Amino acid sequence: MDPHITVFDNVTLISTTPSLSYNVCIDLPPKLVSSGIWGSASPLKSVFTVLELQIFVIFAITYCSHFFLKRLGLPMLFSQILAGIILGPSLKIDAIQEYKKMLFPYGSQDTLSCIAMLGYTFFLFVSGVKMDFSMVTRTGRKVWAIAVFSLLVPILSVYILFGVHGATLTQALGEYTGSITPVVIAQSSCSFAVIVVLLTDLKLLNSELGRLALSSALVMDLLSSLVQGLGASVINGLMGGKLLSNLLLLAVYIVFTPLIGRPVMLWVVRHTPEGRLVNKIFIDAIILAIILLGFLALQSNQPFWGGAYVLGFVVPEGPPLGSALVNKLDFFVTWFFLPIFVTTCVMKVDLFQSYNGNLLIITVCLVLLIHFTKMLLCMGISCYCKMPKKDAFCLALILSCKGVVDVNNFILLQDAGTIPHQMGSLMVISVLIIASIVQISVKHTYDPARKYGGYQKRNIMKLKPNSELRIVACIHKPGNIAAIKNVLDLCCPTQNHPIIVDVLHLIELVGRSSPIFISHRLQENVMTGHHNYSGDILVYFDIYEHEHQGAAKVSTYTAISPLTLMHEDVCFLALDKLASMIVLPFHIRWGGDGSVESKDNNIRALNCRVLDKAPCSIVMLVSRRIHAIDASIQIAVIFFGGRDDREALCLAKRAAMGTDISLVVYHIVSADHVKSTNWEAMLDDDVLRDINDPRSSRHHNIMYEEIVADDASSTTSFVLDIANEFQFIIVGRNYGVEIPQTQGLQTWSDFPELGAIGDMLASPDLDTKASIIVVQQQRMPNQ
Repeated sequence: MDPHITVFDNVTLISTTPSLSYNVCIDLPPKLVSSGIWGSASPLKSVFTVLELQIFVIFAITYCSHFFLKRLGLPMLFSQILAGIILGPSLKIDAIQEYKKMLFPYGSQDTLSCIAMLGYTFFLFVSGVKMDFSMVTRTGRKVWAIAVFSLLVPILSVYILFGVHGATLTQALGEYTGSITPVVIAQSSCSFAVIVVLLTDLKLLNSELGRLALSSALVMDLLSSLVQGLGASVINGLMGGKLLSNLLLLAVYIVFTPLIGRPVMLWVVRHTPEGRLVNKIFIDAIILAIILLGFLALQSNQPFWGGAYVLGFVVPEGPPLGSALVNKLDFFVTWFFLPIFVTTCVMKVDLFQSYNGNLLIITVCLVLLIHFTKMLLCMGISCYCKMPKKDAFCLALILSCKGVVDVNNFILLQDAGTIPHQMGSLMVISVLIIASIVQISVKHTYDPARKYGGYQKRNIMKLKPNSELRIVACIHKPGNIAAIKNVLDLCCPTQNHPIIVDVLHLIELVGRSSPIFISHRLQENVMTGHHNYSGDILVYFDIYEHEHQGAAKVSTYTAISPLTLMHEDVCFLALDKLASMIVLPFHIRWGGDGSVESKDNNIRALNCRVLDKAPCSIVMLVSRRIHAIDASIQIAVIFFGGRDDREALCLAKRAAMGTDISLVVYHIVSADHVKSTNWEAMLDDDVLRDINDPRSSRHHNIMYEEIVADDASSTTSFVLDIANEFQFIIVGRNYGVEIPQTQGLQTWSDFPELGAIGDMLASPDLDTKASIIVVQQQRMPNQ
């Protein structure tokens, strides 16, 4: 051993028979900080310096490779395993062997492994915190059937195969026969944490398919973890003569941890004031408990992270405690510790070693048999429950996915001597191949947005006379309530023209991995713990429905989901309720003095996604001031023509049914305007016919005025002139439509989602009290 490639102070060879023996000297505690490049000792003799260099190289390889591989649809796990292949014994290139020895000197591996294992422990803890354990009690028979049969039947199929061809297979495997059982169980199981990561990457977490996959994975994970934990305790107990003590210790941290820990954590939640952060001392105490439970798990011959996983279940998901722990640990664990952990695991195997032919063939066949049986069962049960075949196929793929948890399980089995190194290498290769195939296949097979492609016209313009108007109104904060109420009042709810409103309270998913969708009218039996979601909103709109008895029917919902997937809940509810209109609050909020009070770019991104995928028309509400509808209200419509302007005018006509509403329609035309015979112009004339005909007395409170404007400058001047004359100004979005009167305005637009005129009126620089309503008519799939 070269003393220059170790972290020891002195290395002396003392024996060459029967094996090489060295006498090593090291200072304890070891030298942590380097004395610099000008010091007498090499920087590689410093434990901390070596650790920093190792982490830097791991991250450099991982993220540089992922920069290119993600364009092929490959998951981050692929890049992490690739880093382990490059830095481990798998890559046999003589030119870099010396550099590997310098990067990982003898004696430094323990420090890196300790850091990686600690990170994996916290990863499992955070995964446990995110779990909604009540999903187990709320799942239906379909989920239990998928989970139980997908776990047990593949295992039984392998043992049936061994029962039929047992002698032949045993002879072919020889000494490797005993390694088959743990591999079969591990391949049949499914990790909840792995499925969460996959669904998050695919942006399917709160889709219908994602919810079903999460429920099935949770049940399957709990069953397999329980079986594996009991099996490890029994086997180790029989071998060491401590069966009873092992089972007692296992029961202590599986049974007594929830019995003691859950009440304590609920007490912490109750003593945390609403809207305040959890006291830091409680967070520190929980982290200390993770370490203590880890040592208790070791005493029962369970892995160190077993206790952390159980404790994660105990933490109440969501705010304030669950979200505080996730916010503190999730980013650091996922993006710092996890790549190190996966890389160090793969560095323990040689993926390109020479394999035993029989072992290779039989192992590959068993893996294919297990996953084929699992997918066939999952698809069969799903299709029996009337799920589309394509969705059933994607669900089967998702529940077959492997990831970081499986890599750890196989390396743990290899380190314990339960499976040989050759089989450990094969299992890591199988994880790499399966994870890549699943992610690429599901991404190209399942499109959650396709169900929003409405082929029926759901907009205000196509509503029949005296028909009900169905609305989905989105609320983010209590400050949106009054503004949403104004829009509902503008829809003029009467017994002859009723409105049906579905109010959707949108909450960011924090501190849990399972999205929640609650219907308060149905009083669903949802175990939400101590949370009182949407209480004020529910009361407010119950009063609104009571005040408009027979004219308005209001249902309130709460959707808790990730910000990037929140539009799925909005579009799904609009599709399910056959809504004609979605009302979205603007992302800027104004104060009473006209100044900008707050901005939320997450809401803006949500609005843009809904505009792209909504199955009906959309109203974007820019509320500068709350107006009392029972007083006299002046509304203006700026009409250029086109489908969005026609939809805006139809909304304004409905508002004009109110006796206290005065509506002015400004029709912007060019100086050389002549009646056109093209289809769009004919539709414009049709929607204007009953208000621009002086002989018509249908709408006594509507005024029509033609405004001549030939360019964007004259249009801008006119809009600014009327900005302070009305309480509400309704415009069409007309995004991407170029006409002479607005040409060039969109180039300087700050908010393209509002269109050219809406952007001008919503500018924070414009001094106006008028609230802006921007309308986009439903986009059909062929448009």
